[in-house]
Amino acid sequence: MTMEAHGQAVHQLTPEACGRRWIIELTADMETLWEAIGEDDFGDDERLPYWAALWPSSLALADWLGEHAERIRGRICLDMGCGLGLTAIVGASLGARVAAFDYELAPLTFAVGNAEANAVPQPLWLQMDWREPAVRPGCAEVIWGGDIVYETRFIEPVGRFLDVALAPGGVAWIAEPGRNIGPPFIRWMREHGFSCERTLTRNFPYEGHPVTVHILEIQRDA
Repeated sequence: MTMEAHGQAVHQLTPEACGRRWIIELTADMETLWEAIGEDDFGDDERLPYWAALWPSSLALADWLGEHAERIRGRICLDMGCGLGLTAIVGASLGARVAAFDYELAPLTFAVGNAEANAVPQPLWLQMDWREPAVRPGCAEVIWGGDIVYETRFIEPVGRFLDVALAPGGVAWIAEPGRNIGPPFIRWMREHGFSCERTLTRNFPYEGHPVTVHILEIQRDA
């Protein structure tokens, strides 16, 4: 469904996750979004609009949160690379105290509207670079992120952010769609004082094809 919101054309999706359907709005004008990308956007940070899609890892992670609601209810949780906000919204609906951040500002505008559309308490939405964490060390009892480690250059920054932000005894869940980068990320976490195990493997349809998504559970070694 395509409509107008905030002065721009938006497309509405109704994905099913965590036992219910959700309203997720995203830009309907992807062509303009891509045309607006300049040469600077292809630098080291490669600021491409990956946020403007709902990826299978987000659906898998949303289901995982529902299956482990008792582990997040009432707890301080961080959503890394929240994009359009689905997993942050699901977490908030389950009673988690969610702060969600993205590198880009644009997806946060949609995320605020999506929380409102689903009648869910607003998470604390933040624009933040995980390489420069603006959070108190050890602040989060639970951290999660969907498909955020998709290039080698992200392994160390994501791992170091988890090292800073994860509370003693806390847990992190990273959903990843079986990319080749998965094993090196697991190895990096294990070499830096964490356990990191695949605790779930599930197939999700995406654009007419099944995508295998893994949930990595990460905790500090005792």
